[in-house]
Amino acid sequence: MERSFHVVPSKKEINIKRELKDMKVIDVKNVRKYYGGVRGVDGLTFSVEKGEIYGLLGPNGAGKTTTIKILVKIIKDYDGKVNVLGRDLKEWDEGYYNKIGVSFEFPASYSKLTVLENLEFFASFYKRHLEPREVLKLVGLNESNMLVLKLSKGMRRKLDLARALLPDPDILFLDEPLEGLDPESARRIKDLLLEMRDNGKTIFLTTHNMYVADELCDRVAFIVEGKIRLVGNPKELKVRMGKRAIKIEYLDEGKVKIAEFPLENLGKNREFLDILRKEIMRIETVEPSLEEIFLKVTGRRLI
Repeated sequence: MERSFHVVPSKKEINIKRELKDMKVIDVKNVRKYYGGVRGVDGLTFSVEKGEIYGLLGPNGAGKTTTIKILVKIIKDYDGKVNVLGRDLKEWDEGYYNKIGVSFEFPASYSKLTVLENLEFFASFYKRHLEPREVLKLVGLNESNMLVLKLSKGMRRKLDLARALLPDPDILFLDEPLEGLDPESARRIKDLLLEMRDNGKTIFLTTHNMYVADELCDRVAFIVEGKIRLVGNPKELKVRMGKRAIKIEYLDEGKVKIAEFPLENLGKNREFLDILRKEIMRIETVEPSLEEIFLKVTGRRLI
């Protein structure tokens, strides 16, 4: 039985890791990819720092999948410049796949093999890898001896995520990572991704799910028609682009009522001051959702 590996890094590897702390792990500049006359991405520019979860947020057809296919070297005939882990992406050889993990929205596995047989087969492609049974535990997939053809959609998603984790990657590329998962499984995967981020891993994910982006991402980029329109931390974007107002929930003659007031001159607002004399149930700032900000910035909805 294989064991989880633990390798003592060489001085060269230690120096490389120190350099990575001070550089952009992913650096994309003015990338353009068309499929004949159909736009994939056009003028795409962004960067991702080490140890962050970076979310590419946009509706279907915005260029999210094209972007991730470029970054994992499935699409190679693009214009522009892409650097990953300090090297031009086009200069990376097959060793690149020992440093990244990839999970697409539509999982690919061998249906006539068991879950464990699939992982053991994929593990054989790497110079070193985590122990397949341990990876299955990480994603909460206990059906190791079940044939893949009998798995539910959510189970197949877990298997695909487990495969992405096998090489203990420096960068994890995830396309709609929580699609098809039940709430309990989604929570487990979210916690796993946050733990990986806290341990220095870089995670690049694409999604049209604003709740996933809001909860997981250190930064989000809004992409529409192959171009990025806005980049920022979700909480900071809400503060910067939200209303300066509060919402107050209170009891009035036995009925629950809700009122909203602008923050400007709030202390002189007579109606607000009168409500404060009643039984207050809740006061909160008015915060826009990422979807509302996306609509405001791009004029498009996420779905």
